[in-house]
Amino acid sequence: MRFVIQRVTHASVTVDGNTVGKIGKGFLVLIGIHDSDTREIADKLIKKLLGLRIFDDENGKTNLSLEDVSGELLLISQFTLYADCRRGFRPSFVKAGAPDMANELYEYIISECEQHFPTQKGIFGAEMKVELLNDGPFTIILDSEELIRKENDKI
Repeated sequence: MRFVIQRVTHASVTVDGNTVGKIGKGFLVLIGIHDSDTREIADKLIKKLLGLRIFDDENGKTNLSLEDVSGELLLISQFTLYADCRRGFRPSFVKAGAPDMANELYEYIISECEQHFPTQKGIFGAEMKVELLNDGPFTIILDSEELIRKENDKI
């Protein structure tokens, strides 16, 4: 699973010209689901996402969390985060989760995040237009393979 997290001053997503999600200050999160992902993996990334301290405090240091700034979340499904570009010029997406499984995990992530923060979303599988004002710019990538590898190294 991959989360591409962008700290934003505002962001929105439209489908067929209609705004389906819109936030102010917070995180725009592009979510890629791998074919081997599970709810347990999602829980680890959600915990890390919701605890990130990447907003500036009064001294300009990145010490504040989403909760500290009363931030919001905009969650967008993005299967292209698992594009394999090693061969040729046309990406392969075979490692992206099958649509039914990926949508189920995407909806799970949304429901878990909604319990903690105002959360908006895109429409799974739709042709979406995403607009944002990246604050910083500040972009972080969370990859479940890296998080799990780190956990295993501690054992």
